[in-house]
Order: sequence, then structure tokens, then C-alpha cells
Amino acid sequence: MVDTEITGAEIVIQCLQEEGVEVIFGYPGGAVLYIYDALFKQDKVKHILVRHEQGAAHAADGYSRSSNRVGVCLVTSGPGLTNAVTGIATAYMDSIPMVILSGQVSTAFIGQDAFQECDAVGITRPCVKHNFLVKKVADLAPTMKKAFHIARSGRPGPVLVDIPKDVTTATCKFEYPAQVNMRSYSPVVRGHPGQIKKAVQLLAEAKRPVIYAGGGVILSNASAELGELVRLLGVPCTNTLMGLGGFPGTDPQFLGMLGMHGTYEANMAMQNCDVLLAVGARFDDRVIGNPEHFCQVPRKIIHIDIDPSSIAKRVKVDVPIVGDVREVLEDLVRTIKAGDDKPNKAALKEWWTQVDQWRSKDCLAYNKAGNVIKPQWVLEKLYEITKGDCFVTSDVGQHQMWAAQFYKFDKPRRWINSGGLGTMGFGLPSAMGVQLANPGATVVCVTGESSIQMCLQELSTCKQYRLPIKIINLNNRYMGMVRQWQQFFHGNRYSESYMNALPDFVKLAEGYGHRGIRIEKHADVEPALKDAFARKDELVFMDFMTDQTENVYPMVPGGKGISEMILSEDL
Repeated sequence: MVDTEITGAEIVIQCLQEEGVEVIFGYPGGAVLYIYDALFKQDKVKHILVRHEQGAAHAADGYSRSSNRVGVCLVTSGPGLTNAVTGIATAYMDSIPMVILSGQVSTAFIGQDAFQECDAVGITRPCVKHNFLVKKVADLAPTMKKAFHIARSGRPGPVLVDIPKDVTTATCKFEYPAQVNMRSYSPVVRGHPGQIKKAVQLLAEAKRPVIYAGGGVILSNASAELGELVRLLGVPCTNTLMGLGGFPGTDPQFLGMLGMHGTYEANMAMQNCDVLLAVGARFDDRVIGNPEHFCQVPRKIIHIDIDPSSIAKRVKVDVPIVGDVREVLEDLVRTIKAGDDKPNKAALKEWWTQVDQWRSKDCLAYNKAGNVIKPQWVLEKLYEITKGDCFVTSDVGQHQMWAAQFYKFDKPRRWINSGGLGTMGFGLPSAMGVQLANPGATVVCVTGESSIQMCLQELSTCKQYRLPIKIINLNNRYMGMVRQWQQFFHGNRYSESYMNALPDFVKLAEGYGHRGIRIEKHADVEPALKDAFARKDELVFMDFMTDQTENVYPMVPGGKGISEMILSEDL
């Protein structure tokens, strides 16, 4: 405890230091100037000045996803907070631990329509795990402690702390709580032993088992435990978009990503299995398609999740297990090793024969002939040149799906993308957060000409802080995924999906002080990538002019079942 009284603004900084926060992202404004003044007077917490508050939230998000730390951003009241809402909602949908500090008008003015006032608590309530309005300076430190605890525990998520300006100027003695006691909040960590035993029995009896793993494996740092279970059982494993890297992408037991743009073998195995173990996933619409179609095939489902509200939310579950994914997987492995319930090897051999037949279809094959640049080729070359050892962020659209399909992630926290909300503009600012969380690492942002323009101003932030991100812009002059849907389902009526006034991205990058390269021929793809990655200390913007007609396959149309895929060979 500090004997002398300090201001609320100084308390905020002291709390960040107590939590071990090293980097925060933000943009100053009137309601948070005292906090910025307190930041200026210390050197333990580094502030990164973004160019838009949405960029601050996305950067804090990328920082968190790639580092297993709580991301922090600081914005002012009113438009500062509302600009950050898209980034907050992005983190909420993907269960990313973040603390958002927002300024607020002085307590006496709240509700008076004061300058730059908005109801931050009301606006963010649907897209945060929890939020607080701090009305007394004495409540600031305990509230900050609660915010970090809630953000990182249980099912993680963003927590907002709204701080009125007069609270930042008021004074009190500082004491940071050693622990948090919240009677209404106590997440279950250990799975029920009886349920774990039932799960083991089902897996041992299974003839066609599949493990389906999602982002919960990444968030709970359970990749090693998942790998041990998959190999112990000898079963096929598939990952969701958010789970990529949770199980090695190069492992023979990996079926690839499943879902709307998942592999043929992953989707067919999911649809035809007799026992399904879902680990840290939520059976969302992009994964299982039409739930009625999915449930037509009888199967036993075991579902592990830290959040009880996610279990049996979309499909009926036979063995629910509430608990931390890593803890539950450890208990499963321990129970299997100690007991008599072992996998049916004869049935598994037959199941793998079927899976390999599906796999032989080579559903990701594409036409490589000609000199036009195929986006898939760019990503295959990216994987080859980086040897699979880099962080990849993406925006949202066709390029995101191709990156998920063609870059093989062997490690967790290397694939950083907006899965649940599907936020265009996420790629570049999240790459900034990744680079700052992982100094010296190779960070690549895969984007498209539409997405990159959403938060393009962050190129200025990259220049200021010398962030050597490599940007791969797969430029097909269309909002590619929108165009694909219009082609398939709207009679080739490309309503407002073609961009005919694009900037010269090379000159634009150079205008921000970076290196820009335009690549127009297939033969120039590999040399351009090698040149870019040789420039260790530079941000390089690579503008690849790609085939405008290329589509993402396989594809499950909206409303269809997971096995009702459109394949490239069908057209």
C-alpha cells in the first residue's frame, strides 16, 4: 500500500504495472488526458499510438491471441469508445482476454448529454464479458483487479472499465488487492470424474471416432494434451478455423479444417462418425451447417467446454463435460492409460481406410496452368519460404479461407484471425499487436484489396514503431467472397462488389515510408516473397494481382448440410 495519496490516473497506471502489462494501445482525448499524463511520467508501460481506436482494439486483440496475455487498450469517451466497439465485439466473439479502459465525462455530467458523452456500459453490454463504471476513486484499484481476473479466467473475454474524468483527478491511497473474491463468479475448472469415465468408455467402444477441436484448445494452452490424446487413441482429428494450430497441420492424423470451406475428408468424417469428441468448440453454423442435416446421422457426442452455456446449445450432447479444456484432457489421458478401456484397433483400421478414400479426392486441388497468379499458389509459396514458422494474421474473405487451407499451422497462437464476427480491417492492426508481443518474429498479414482499406491508416503506426510486418495483398479487384456468393446464388449479378477505383498500393505504401511491390506474373511470386522476407527490418507491402475468377472450394452453401459440399470438380 502506498502511504501517500495518488490520483486516479496514477492508480490506473499502477494497476497496469501490478498486472505485468508491458504494452497498451490507444488514442488520447479529453476524458483520458490525466491518464495519458500519468503514462508520460513512467517508463514501465509502453504506449503505442494507433491512428484509429478500432486499430487499438484489434492490436490489443492480436497481442493477446499471440502471447497468452491480456491485451489492453485505452480510448477516450464518446466517439473514442464507439470507434473501438467493432474491435471489442471481435474479441468477444472469439473469447479473447482484453481490458478496455475508456474515458467518461465527469460523474456530475453523466446523463446530461455532455460533450463527447455516451453510455459506454449500455453500448458495450452485449459485446463484453463484463463491464464497470467506476464512480469513486477508492473503487478503481479493486475494479481493475476484477477486470483482469474476469478477462483471463473461465471462458476469456473483453472487459470494459469506464472511468469518469473526475475519478482520474481525485486522490486516495493505493492498495492493489492480492486476490479477487466474487461469489457470483466461480468458473468450474475440473471436469466431473463420472462424465470423464463415460467419455472414455464411449471412445473405447467407437468404431468411427473423430476428435473435433476448436479455439478453446488454443485459449487453454492445451495443444500438447490434445496431441497426446489424439495419438493415444489413434483417431482422426479436425480443427475449426479458430482451432488451427491446436493440433499440428502436418500430422498424418490431421484431416484439415472442417466446415463451410473445410476439407472433404474432414466434413465427411464429421458427418459419418459414430462417436464425436468436441473439444473447446461450439458447433456453430459455419462448422456443422444445417443442424437438422447434421443430426440425421446417429452418433454419440462428448462435449468439453469451460462455458456450460455453450454445451448442447445447437446440438444434443450425450456426455457434457464442463471444465478447463487442458485439465479435462489431462484427466482423459490419465484415465485411459490407467484403465482397461482401450481403442478398437480393428475398427479403427477400417475407419482409416474410409477416411483415406475421402482424402484421396484432393479437394484443395486447383489449376496451376498459365501465368496468371493463383491466390492459392501465393500461400503455398509463403508456407514454403517461411518453412511454416511465422505468425499469420488475416482479414476476412476468400484470402482468409485460402490462408486457413494452404498454410499448415503446426503450433498454436500462430494463426490470428477474426472468426466469429468476421471483421474486415482486423489483419493489419492485429499484426501490429502480434509483432509487439513477439519482437523479432516473422509476422505476415494476409489481406485483400477491400479489407486492407478498412484500417489502412495503421501503416503510419507501423512506420512510427518500425514494425517490419510483411503484407500480402491478394488483389482480385473484387470483394472476393461477396462476388463468389453472387456468382453461385445471385445469378452472376455482381452488385457493388467490384472495386474500380483502387489506389496504387505501391505508391501508397511508399507514401507511408514503406516498401511496396506489385507482382503481376506467376513466375514473379516466389522471387518477390524471397526479396520481401530478406528485408528483416522493413515493412513490405506486396500487391499480388490475382485471378479474378478464382473461388474457394470446397464450399457448403448456406442452409445445407456439412456433407453437401460444392467441389471445384462439380463445376
